[in-house]
Amino acid sequence: MEHIQHKVKAFIKLGSFFKEYCEYSKNPIDLVGINGSNLAQFHEKVTLATHKNGWFSQENINFSLLQWSELLTENKLEKWLTAYNLAQNNSKTVAIIMAGNIPLVGFHDFLSVVLTDNRALIKQSSNDDVLLPFLADYLIQIDPTLKDKIVFTEGKLENYDAVIATGSNNTARYFEHYLGKKPHIIRKNRNSIAVLTGKESTEELRALGQDIFQYYGLGCRSVSKIFVPEGYNFDTFYKAIYSYHPIIHQNKYANNYDYNKAVYLMSEFKILDNEFLILKEDEGYASPIATLFYEFYSDKTALLEKLRQDEEKLQCVVGNWPELETIRFGSTQKPRLDDYADGVDTVDFLLKT
Repeated sequence: MEHIQHKVKAFIKLGSFFKEYCEYSKNPIDLVGINGSNLAQFHEKVTLATHKNGWFSQENINFSLLQWSELLTENKLEKWLTAYNLAQNNSKTVAIIMAGNIPLVGFHDFLSVVLTDNRALIKQSSNDDVLLPFLADYLIQIDPTLKDKIVFTEGKLENYDAVIATGSNNTARYFEHYLGKKPHIIRKNRNSIAVLTGKESTEELRALGQDIFQYYGLGCRSVSKIFVPEGYNFDTFYKAIYSYHPIIHQNKYANNYDYNKAVYLMSEFKILDNEFLILKEDEGYASPIATLFYEFYSDKTALLEKLRQDEEKLQCVVGNWPELETIRFGSTQKPRLDDYADGVDTVDFLLKT
């Protein structure tokens, strides 16, 4: 197990590097030494990523890096991994097909494959293909044994033993057809919601704003719909989230806001609007960018039953209902290491495959 400890230590150093970079990015200066060089080179990669993908702002990339810096600590990594018998792993090549909706969205799969002493064969999304190769090289600097454990490919996936693929409902059908013969985790579209009672504090609603607006609402953990009681006062909600109004100055977000608002008005849909977030009553879960769906409820029991039936469509449920498995307001984009996507334990899958 000593070789796994070396890998753990490499990721702990990477976590420190993330924190150091977020400070460095505020005032990039010439620094001497290996880490100074790495910081400068990584800053170039981050800048390139922001140019390649207009949704990847410096702020959003830093947010992702800071969340990972808080998870890649000795205490949290050891607590996570000690729940498993890592010695039972049969070393194999695991293909990872990554999404590209938010920065480093596939990092948890990468971390899980490498720390279970498997070989990661990575196929990145063209929307997020700049950051991870640099970080892999940084890890290899620290632990050269990782060189044979991390491979990137742009072509057809070949010579793998298992696969972890993340995509849309459409791509999931493709994945099932072409990749389903091997042991697999194939993830589809999921959305996150909040269930409000009308008794939320201003602080809770403001924190909900982060769940809605972080990464411009592009993540599966981004809240795309709220359930509210009949007669809910939306003014309270809008006042609480007003501090997020600068988001409208992001061009891609503003374009989506203008387009969706025009479509709704031409279609004569009834909407609520505060000039940076449109509220639309809708039974769906996947709201467009700059739009938040809402649905009224009057019967808590009926709503609980609906959410249980739709469990496979939901990633996170935010709220204060004891009857529901909910998470705190403002925490959707701050998952723990054991908060597995779609509720499927990735490490357990890797160890038993």
